[in-house]
Amino acid sequence: MSEYFEIAYATASNRLCLFTGTGFSKAVTENDAPSWQGLLESVCDEAPNPTSLKEALFPSTGNNPLDLEEAAQVISIELTNVGKSIHHEIANQIRQLTLKGDTSDLVKFLGTRSFKVITTNYDKLLESLAGNLSCQSLTPGLPIPRSQARVKIYHVHGSVDSPDNMVVTSDDYFKFINAESYFSRKLSTVLHENTIVIIGYSLGDTNLKAIISDYKGFSRNHVIGSNIFLVSRSTVAQHIKDYYSHCYGIRVIDQTEVASFFRQLNAAMPEAEKRMADSIDNIRKVIFENNSFTKNYLRIENTFFEIVSSLAAIGVSINHTRVVKMFGEVISTKIELTRENGAWDQYEHLARWLIYLASILDLKGTSIEKTFLDATLISMNTMRRELYVGYSWHAYKSWANRWSGVIGSNRTLIRNYIETHTTWADALAVVRGV
Repeated sequence: MSEYFEIAYATASNRLCLFTGTGFSKAVTENDAPSWQGLLESVCDEAPNPTSLKEALFPSTGNNPLDLEEAAQVISIELTNVGKSIHHEIANQIRQLTLKGDTSDLVKFLGTRSFKVITTNYDKLLESLAGNLSCQSLTPGLPIPRSQARVKIYHVHGSVDSPDNMVVTSDDYFKFINAESYFSRKLSTVLHENTIVIIGYSLGDTNLKAIISDYKGFSRNHVIGSNIFLVSRSTVAQHIKDYYSHCYGIRVIDQTEVASFFRQLNAAMPEAEKRMADSIDNIRKVIFENNSFTKNYLRIENTFFEIVSSLAAIGVSINHTRVVKMFGEVISTKIELTRENGAWDQYEHLARWLIYLASILDLKGTSIEKTFLDATLISMNTMRRELYVGYSWHAYKSWANRWSGVIGSNRTLIRNYIETHTTWADALAVVRGV
């Protein structure tokens, strides 16, 4: 999948940031890590009347009367009355968590690669996976290390290293959201400068959603592709994928366990590392020195993903005049390659390239909209659902299987264009979801 090559490429160019939540800790402890509500329920046992407190906050029937951070505030008050601290009680429980199960795929990646981590988890499990000696663990309330490290882990909600500074109660969340702290500024900066992979996190935190939403406004204004991925172990409905894409610019990789994600990422790393150095040099020559990519280079499927990733690496907008010109030449050359004898793989490549572009960039109103739509019309007019001489069956499969991954607004844009410019039944079947 192109997503793994893109993430691997970002890793190779030192631009990867993992964004981890409770689901990540559950995955590496065989579910020993508690849910947020489960943790609060267990802390209730330290209060004078735990049974009545639990029933009031987490009734066995019906919905909880309070949000979890408000419930934490109530528990905090109860514990304070008996000389205890909810922060320290939570820290004591979290410290007991240990790694369990097969974490070899995670250790292979986390223990050797350079990356950053933004985490709302209090635990230090990620430090153990990455190798404590290679990590800087940054926590509110403790000094900020100034030296370099292979891995930097930002505990934005605090960690067990400084329990008093953990974000637990509604008061803590209010202070966190409204404070212009080093960690809130760093979080915003990291989102703008890196490819983000969200693992084990549901975007339930209002402050984090606001920062990601701010990032999407930036990406639209500068016409850069979405660089945020959400990895989900369960199937995510298309309506929800469209919501994530529209509101936050997030691409979803669903039906993927944590270990499986890192296994596939490890597999993509050798090719990404091999291509990274040369591709950045090449893209600079093409964009700034008016060179062109060779036909032999553009015959390779990963080339297009490489080009898009290298644009992000050098910080150039997709809407830049020279970039638009380059994309036009690249797509035109790919179309030429489809017309050579026996070039069936080129039809499939063209389809995949166009699908990929439509999955990362809202194309309506951009300078490459017309170039993209004309190429899409050619691709769809030369594909066929059944095996038939002169038409690409694999291109049809690519469009049909990946149509749902295209940004919702782009699906509408493509559908309108195809319905206006062709009567080809198989093209209409794809865009109409038949």
